Amino acid sequence: MIYSFFYYFLFLSSSFHSDLIPYLTLEITKSTVATTSSFTVTGNERSDWIRSFQLTTSEVNQVRIRMGQKKWLILLMFSCLCSFSCGRELKVKHKDNLPIYNHTLTTILVEYASAVYMSDLTQLFTWTCPRCDGLTKGFEIIEIIVDVQHCLQGFVGVAKDPDAIVIAFRGTQEHSIQNWVEDLFWKQLDLNYPGMTDAMVHHGFYSAYHNTTIRPGVLSAVKRAKEIYGEFKVIVTGHSMGGAMAAFCGLDLAVNHEVQDVQVMTFGQPRIGNAAFASCYSKLVPNTIRVTNEHDMVPHLPPYYSYFPQKTYHHFPREVWLYNIGVGSLVYKVEKICDGSGEDPSCSRSVTGNSISDHLVYFGVELGCDTWRSCGIVMDTNIIDYKTTDFKGNFILSRNPATPTLKLKTESDIGSKNI
Repeated sequence: MIYSFFYYFLFLSSSFHSDLIPYLTLEITKSTVATTSSFTVTGNERSDWIRSFQLTTSEVNQVRIRMGQKKWLILLMFSCLCSFSCGRELKVKHKDNLPIYNHTLTTILVEYASAVYMSDLTQLFTWTCPRCDGLTKGFEIIEIIVDVQHCLQGFVGVAKDPDAIVIAFRGTQEHSIQNWVEDLFWKQLDLNYPGMTDAMVHHGFYSAYHNTTIRPGVLSAVKRAKEIYGEFKVIVTGHSMGGAMAAFCGLDLAVNHEVQDVQVMTFGQPRIGNAAFASCYSKLVPNTIRVTNEHDMVPHLPPYYSYFPQKTYHHFPREVWLYNIGVGSLVYKVEKICDGSGEDPSCSRSVTGNSISDHLVYFGVELGCDTWRSCGIVMDTNIIDYKTTDFKGNFILSRNPATPTLKLKTESDIGSKNI
C-alpha cells in the first residue's frame, strides 16, 4: 500500500506545471539491518530512478515524502485537489462532418499566403510579383488594403483555380520575429467575444481585424465581387498573425454577413481564444483547416495549459500537421490529419515548439518578408489613380474586377516610390 501511494504521488507530480517541478524533491530512505542508503530524486531524474531502483518488502523500513518548503507542500496539496475537481481537460464540441483536407488546394493557398507579404504593391496589384506565379497564375486583384498605422496588409481577389474569392492577410512585420514570438507568451485572454457565452480572445488578435481599416476594405471588396460573379465561395487564408486575422475574418463573414460558403485555411497560426470560443468557432465556420509544420513554435503560443481549462488558450479544429519521417536519405513527408479536438496530443503538441525556421517555410514556400523591416512598401506613381487614402495615411488600391487585368508599367519602366 505504501508503494501504491508512492507511485501515485509520482504520477500526480508529473502532471503539474513545469515551474513547480524544480521545487519537488522526493527523498527515499531504505534501511536494512546492515546498511542504509539514501536516494534523492529530482524532476528529470524521476523516471530513470523508477526504472532502475526496486524495493522489496523485507527491505522497507520507512518511506518519506518531503517538500523543500512547507509552502510548496500546501501548494501541492491544493493542486491535487484542483486536479480532481476541475482539472479535466476541456474537449471542444464539434460536428461529425469535419472538413476534408485537400492537399492540392493547400499548396495553392500557401502561395497566396506568401504573396501577401510582398512590399512592392505595383507588382502585387498587377499580380506580376516573384511570388505571383506558379499555382496562382491568372489571379486578379480587386483590392489591396494597407493599414499603415498598425502595419497590416491584406488583399482580396478572384481566382480561376479554385473558382473562388480569395482573401489573404499578411503576418507580422516586426523588426524581429523573435521579439514578436516572445511577446506571444504573455498575451492574456482579456476580451469577451461578442455574442458567444464564455468565449474569450485576446484584444490584440481581435482588434487587428475588427478595429482597423482592414475589415471595411475586405467587406467592400467581397461585396463588389459577389455583385459581379454571384455566389462564389470565399476562401480566407493567412500565415502567422495573418492566420489569426483570417480566422476572425471567416467568422465575421459567416455570422455577420451571412456568407454561406466560407472556407478558412491558415498556416502557422497562433492560438486566438479559449475552449468556449474554439467550440463556437468550429460550429460556425466548420470548413476550417489549420496547417502546422514540424516544430514551428507559433502554433504552440500563447501556451496551452490542460489543467486550467477555463483560463487557457485553445486551438479550434481541424489541424493538419506536417512532419518528416525516416533516416538519412530516406525521408518522407507526412501530412497528418488530426482529430476534431483542436488540441490533438498526437499532432504538433507531441513535439516541442522551438523552431522559427519551421515557421517561415511551408511546403517549400517562403512565408514572410524578404527582409524584416517596419512596414516599408514600394509603389509606382502610375497606380495613384487607384489609390484611396484616409486622414491617417491608411490606403486602399482598388479596381473593378469586371475590367481586364491592368497593364501597368513595371518599376524598370518608370521610377518607383518608397512609402
